[in-house]
Amino acid sequence: MNWQWFVSADYAQARFVVQHLLALTYLLAFLTAVTQFRPLLGEHGLTPVPRFLAAAGFRRAPSLFHLHYSDRFFAAVAWLGTAVSAAVLAGAADVLPLWTSMAVWALLWVLYLSIVNIGQVWYSFGWESLLLEAGFLAIFLGPAHLPPPMPVLWLMCWLLFRVEFGAGLIKMRGDSCWRDLTALYYHHETQPMPGPLSRRFHRLPRPLHRIEVAANHFTQLVVPFGLFAPQPVASVAAVVVVATQLWLVLSGNFAWLNLVTITLAFAAMGPQVLGGLPVPLPDSPAPVWWLALVLVLTATMVALSYAPVRNMLGRRQVMNRSFNKLHLGNTYGAFGSITRTRYEVVVEGRDGDSQWREYDFKGKPGDPMRRPPQVAPYHLRLDWLMWFCAISPGYGRGWLPRFLEALLRNDRHVLKLLRRNPFPQSPPTEVRARFFHYRFTTARERRETGAWWIRNPVGEYVPPMSLNDLAP
Repeated sequence: MNWQWFVSADYAQARFVVQHLLALTYLLAFLTAVTQFRPLLGEHGLTPVPRFLAAAGFRRAPSLFHLHYSDRFFAAVAWLGTAVSAAVLAGAADVLPLWTSMAVWALLWVLYLSIVNIGQVWYSFGWESLLLEAGFLAIFLGPAHLPPPMPVLWLMCWLLFRVEFGAGLIKMRGDSCWRDLTALYYHHETQPMPGPLSRRFHRLPRPLHRIEVAANHFTQLVVPFGLFAPQPVASVAAVVVVATQLWLVLSGNFAWLNLVTITLAFAAMGPQVLGGLPVPLPDSPAPVWWLALVLVLTATMVALSYAPVRNMLGRRQVMNRSFNKLHLGNTYGAFGSITRTRYEVVVEGRDGDSQWREYDFKGKPGDPMRRPPQVAPYHLRLDWLMWFCAISPGYGRGWLPRFLEALLRNDRHVLKLLRRNPFPQSPPTEVRARFFHYRFTTARERRETGAWWIRNPVGEYVPPMSLNDLAP
């Protein structure tokens, strides 16, 4: 069998960029786990892993932690993933023998899959499955001394197609504001985690907002087909995707969703774009057993694509769903509906009869005088869930009471998730949560007050509570 069509040294630069950006994303993901797992998922966390493991078997949630769980073991897994991804980012996997390189990438995938599958509500975001699916494909890309297998790069383009086209379809089928091009009248202000420039984007002229939405539809519904066209059309399509994703990076904080999407776009870029990148050219022939394994992978992923394709073509399309517990062959999409008004849950405490003092979160809006920070590609999981709580109290039913209890105890692990603790010496005697309406200041309000937000109280979210209220 002639395997020459199967590999192409012309895409060595594309593989190099894809692998190193994926390693960077893995590094961020594992560091997020290191810094946030104990208060969120630890033995005494808001949704403890041991309780979840007792109710979920291995088939429901494949994970190394079914073999053993302790906070120390979780930390070891997260730190191992951090160390391995850092080594891969530094180029360690590029020079390894094929089987060793594959084993390293497989180790990263298994470690992160083990975390995601026991991460519960904190790991229910689409970019977790996106990283796992891209990371699984990366296992088969091979080290630098072998020519990259084209079917794996095509599968990455197919993954990118599902991300973009699925997101475009869900918008057109969902909220009418996407169809009448008014979605960005609201989105920059009401998105989960505004960034430093979000207010400027929100204050752009409305005709420009309509152009932005139209351009988004073109990028997500038309451009993805160009990824499978001959060069240089595929490279042009990929560059358009990258440019659009960088625009999204500037306008908001979406964890590593944009980073992984940009990573996948490089899989479609040929030497016309990346030819000047100083990457060593492959100098070894590809083993037949590896190419046969790639064929098996390709057939498997084609078969797994049936469910997401059916979902995209169906009338009741859903967003961000995994059809299997390995998070392979997923469906993607975001913001099928747009909230028109921003509400925030503001948590406060007081000591005795003293004045109520507000807890500051690291990323989500709170103090109206504070400029929204740049957080992405790092992921603040608690802050994101607080945004969902503002949409519906049901999102916090399983963990918000435990969070408030932790504040009443000045739990040092939970407090590390916050920007500032207003009770550094002793815990508050009472805490509460209030509901506020937020909007960006106008140019005049910004000049006169220096504020980024105008907020007004709407009502009570959680009434004042003390430890006595929690007593059995």
